[in-house]
Parts: sequence; C-alpha cells; structure tokens
Amino acid sequence: MAPEVLTAPGMTPAALDERVLAFPQSRPPISWFAAFAFTASLAGIGLLCIAYTLYTGIGAWGNNRPVVWAFDIINFVFWIGIGHAGTLISAILLMFRARWRNSISRFAEAMTIFAVICAGLFPLLHLGRPWVNFWLFPYPNQRGLWPNFRSPLMWDVFAVSTYFSVSLLFWYLGLIPDIASMRDRAKGWRKLAYTALSLGWTGATSHWQHYEKAYTLLAGLATGLVLSVHSVVSFDFAVSLVPGWHMTIFPPYFVVGAIFSGFAMVILGLLVVRSTMGLRDVITDRHLDLANKVMLATACLMGYSYLLEGFTAWYSMNPHIHHAFMNYVSGAYGWAGWIAIAGNVLIPQLLWSAKARRSPLIMAGVAVSALVGMWFERFVIIVISLHQDFLPSSWGLYFPTIVDFGILFGSFGMFFSMVLLFSRLLPVVATTELKADMPQAGEARHG
Repeated sequence: MAPEVLTAPGMTPAALDERVLAFPQSRPPISWFAAFAFTASLAGIGLLCIAYTLYTGIGAWGNNRPVVWAFDIINFVFWIGIGHAGTLISAILLMFRARWRNSISRFAEAMTIFAVICAGLFPLLHLGRPWVNFWLFPYPNQRGLWPNFRSPLMWDVFAVSTYFSVSLLFWYLGLIPDIASMRDRAKGWRKLAYTALSLGWTGATSHWQHYEKAYTLLAGLATGLVLSVHSVVSFDFAVSLVPGWHMTIFPPYFVVGAIFSGFAMVILGLLVVRSTMGLRDVITDRHLDLANKVMLATACLMGYSYLLEGFTAWYSMNPHIHHAFMNYVSGAYGWAGWIAIAGNVLIPQLLWSAKARRSPLIMAGVAVSALVGMWFERFVIIVISLHQDFLPSSWGLYFPTIVDFGILFGSFGMFFSMVLLFSRLLPVVATTELKADMPQAGEARHG
C-alpha cells in the first residue's frame, strides 16, 4: 500500500524549498516587527519584575504561610508541560513511523526548547538566592556541602537538564540537512552563519547513514524522557503527605496533562504560522485534524483522572483528602477548579465534530481554553492543596501581587519572542523529511 501523502497534490521538492527555505531570507513584514515589539515588551516587563525580585527578595511575591509555593512553581510545571508535545511528536511518532508528524515536528521541537528555557527560569528564582545556585551541583568543595539526592527538587535538576540537553541535540541534528540547503541558497553573512551551523554537511551517503543512526538513537532516548521528566516533576507533590498531593495517579496524570497542553500550544502556533507564512499546502487541515484528535483523547483522559481523583477521595474515607477534593469545586478557590474542568474536559469535547477539528476559529478557541485550563489546573493542585492542610489554625488565603503577574506575562513574552525569531532565521518545516514521502521521491527510488 502506498504511503499517505499529506502535502498538497501539486507540491514538488523544488516548490517546497522555495516555500520554506526562502522565507527566512526575505525581509520580515511590518506585522512581524509589530508582533515582536509586543512580545519583547512583555519580556522586558518580566525582566524588570525579576530584577525587582532579586533586589528586594521573594517577599515581593504573594507567597505566604501556608502557601509557600505559588506562581513560581505553577509556572514551572506549566512550561515543562508545554515542552512535552514537541518531544512526543518528534520522538514517539517517529518511532511509530507516523508520517503526519513531518510537517509539524520542526516547529514543535523548537517550542520544546523555548518552553524548557522559560521553565528553568522559575526554580532558580524560587530558591531566593540565584547567585548561589552552584551549590546544587555535586562537586567536591571546601564548604562541605553536598546535594541531598533524596529531595525531589534535586531530581528536577537532573531530569530537566537531561531533557533539555537531549531535546536540544535532537532538534539541532534534525536541522542540519535543512541548514545546509539554506547555506547553498544564502549570500553574505547568512552564508557564513549557515556554513558554520551545517557542520560540513554535503548530503553524502555516509553522512545520511550517520545521521539516521544518531537521529534514531536520540529519538529512543527522548521517548523515555517524555514519560520520565513530568513524572519526576509530579514526584515533587506525590511523595509528600499534603492532602491533595499524596496520590499515586500523579505521574500518569501529569504526563497526560503535559501532552494535552503541549498540543494546544502547537496547534495555536501552527494556525498562525501556516496563515502568515503561506504554508497551507504543507501544514494542511489533515495535520491539524490529527493533532486535534490527540488533544481530544488526552482531554478525555484528563476527565478520567478527575473522576478517579474524586473516587479516591471518597473511597479512602480520609477526611483530609475529602476536604481537599471538595475545595477543588467549592470554597474560596472553587472558581479556579471549575475553570480547569471547563478548559481541560468540557470545551475540548467540541472536537468530536470533524468540522470543529478543521475550523481555525474553533481550534484556536479550544487551544486557548486548554492552555488557560491547564494553568489553572496547576493553580488548583498547588494553591488549593496548600492553603488548607491538616491544621485549621494555619489556614490562610493566597493573593498574588503585580510582580507575580509581571513575571508570568513576561515568560509568555520570552517564549513568543523566541518563536518569532526562530521563524525568521530557520526553517519551520523539516523539508528533508517531507521530500522523502513525496511521490517524486518514491519514483526516484523505484524508477
């Protein structure tokens, strides 16, 4: 059986190169400068809030007792989750030979790198003294300090750093053939830059053999990291005794939520990229339809997780767990729990309709609701569980400050600024992988 062709029928390798590789070498339109000015302004506000935090201390945040973790850890878990879709699309779907990933894998991989960069910012600030963060690394020193490897926070250091390293190598390795193609088309300083980044790639048979081996090996490593990294992040909560955290469902629950929010960000980005860069023939409605099906499946799994969490609270007959679960849907922050349920479970049910899965407006609405719902999901897990624990005498409410919101919006500004720069400097579509699945490639192999 012939493989399914997911690009437009008239798309040829030459037309694909002209459509994708020529775009970074053209002059950006005014709309790109306007968008970058907006996102860079948001990032600047975030950097100012971070500088203010470093100058005054984390007392500038709304964290208090008993809510000692708040926006800092919420944002950390949220951005780590956003980075999971890229690795899932690139690594796991590559191992299963799902060809529909080829058009969207490059953009998703880049989003993984940028999301992990944003996520890594928050644990450093959360510690309160970033200038002594080198104490976290295990090396002999005269201070007699050594990291406590029984702490889940130390597990995060190694899990996230490993995930970032493998994802960066995987992304860059996949870029090399396309960068070499751009090198052959570029002139001036661009040619020098692309020559250095292509690492002497010539497209020789030996190069392709080493490339395929390394790419498959990194895909295998990244496949395990998709499941392990967010599971390790969930251990920050699951290994504690705080009501609402001490649950064995947290590792798979966090992984599913990460894939759900990651695909929502990928779909939102692809809608903008294919409309502004003229890539409707490359990133087709079929690609978005399949990505929306993954979102729908993970949304149903999120609903199952909520039901199982409620069943655990009821079946355990533990009054503390029961009280914590009831706070999710009632109490001072019950509104946040309902926002999470609506954004993560109810609204995505629109995707059962084939028309909804191919409607840009509905797709964008569902993706935005999913991102909002997943951020409030982290808010529910962290703030609601902490503000009322075992001792009623220590209960208290949490109120974020303007610095908290400034850093949150600043992280979005940093993320989208990096996405905009990536779209102007490097190809957003893996052209070499797409060419291999085109009918012309098959005729060349068998003709």
